[in-house]
Amino acid sequence: MRIEREWSGADDDMMIALHARRSAASIASFATRYPQRPVAVVLTGTDVYRDIRVDEQAQRSLRLATRLILLQEEGWRELSAADAAKAMVIYQSAQPLKPGRRSRRWFDLALVGHQRPEKDPLTAVQALLRLPPELPVRLFHVGSALDAGLAAKVAALGAQDSRYHWLGALSQAATRQRIKRCHLLLLPSLMEGGANVLIEAVTSGVPVLGSDIPGNRGMLGADYPGWFPVGDAGRLAELVRAAMRDPDYYATLSRRCAERVSLFTPAHECAAVCSLLEMTRQL
Repeated sequence: MRIEREWSGADDDMMIALHARRSAASIASFATRYPQRPVAVVLTGTDVYRDIRVDEQAQRSLRLATRLILLQEEGWRELSAADAAKAMVIYQSAQPLKPGRRSRRWFDLALVGHQRPEKDPLTAVQALLRLPPELPVRLFHVGSALDAGLAAKVAALGAQDSRYHWLGALSQAATRQRIKRCHLLLLPSLMEGGANVLIEAVTSGVPVLGSDIPGNRGMLGADYPGWFPVGDAGRLAELVRAAMRDPDYYATLSRRCAERVSLFTPAHECAAVCSLLEMTRQL
């Protein structure tokens, strides 16, 4: 097995490509040279919820693929019948971590994601500002300022509340340590294909409050009680307060996340990839 940013033209038995649009040229080249060899395409959030609707190259990748990989179960809804027939779900995974020691004085929230519009960090910071200033809650924001304009807006909002803490970009290990010491992960994204950070939280015993989008629902279920309308900072603030003040609600969030943990283990992902390879050999 070899990992490349672009296909080098090597005599490979099969291709597994990440991104229908970004890998479109490599997919087309491989399929042209080896039309009888299998091509599996992993569909990300921007693929499923944007590119395959409007981008001709992404659409061509779907046609050329012999297998399509979705990262969560609601992705099926975005595919035609023909594409759905060659699709399967493979959940990504993370090594389980024991929950960290959490503050007894503060109720800590984690917001993890580089500052770009799709992640909608403004909603999380606006929710913090809607919580009474005497409420002992802190928001730790991990991620680099990829969009300077958005980062400036987030910084201006955060400066209004000393409970907001921007930590910048951290290593994956440091990020996971921060997450596991928090009481909740906030996931206000506008678009997700199957968020790694959700997996990292759930496998650390940290429940999630997230935007009610297909990419989130497909990870924890449409009836998970921690969803809020996209961009609704008021509703997110209400859910944070409920999690702080209602032990039964917090326990329900924790239990529902724990019920899904087995989907996000390395063993489960490995078995799914092996199944993909076996099905591909049979084509």
